[in-house]
Amino acid sequence: MVQGSNSESAIKIAISGESEISNLSPAILGMIADFFKVLSEVSRLQIVCALKGGEKNVSEIIGITGLGQANVSKHLKLLTQAGIVTRTQQGVNVVYAIANPLVFSLCDLVCNSISAQLQQQNQHLESLKVFQQSF
Repeated sequence: MVQGSNSESAIKIAISGESEISNLSPAILGMIADFFKVLSEVSRLQIVCALKGGEKNVSEIIGITGLGQANVSKHLKLLTQAGIVTRTQQGVNVVYAIANPLVFSLCDLVCNSISAQLQQQNQHLESLKVFQQSF
């Protein structure tokens, strides 16, 4: 599993353009892959989205996501170990927050890319419909 500070540094280097991805070492590429592995699970993305509005405790995250308590706790542990989420004790409660808002920029990039792909596919389908109607 990726440790927070190392993964954040690797991702910042890769995204900032300070180093082209083709020039990164296999070790750094492995750290980047591990970071994305953590984000590659739907429940963890739901939790990240739930935290976009600010810090929340487990009960609040459960209420927003509809996930079970054991499931949320398991995923929060992984997100915390990866340095994506921070965990802070506040009295009897533990609150979680996004450690690095870069996560939302990455999600926006992916969403925009998927949206563009879907628009292109829709245009192809419309072209096929027009072609099909001409017969």
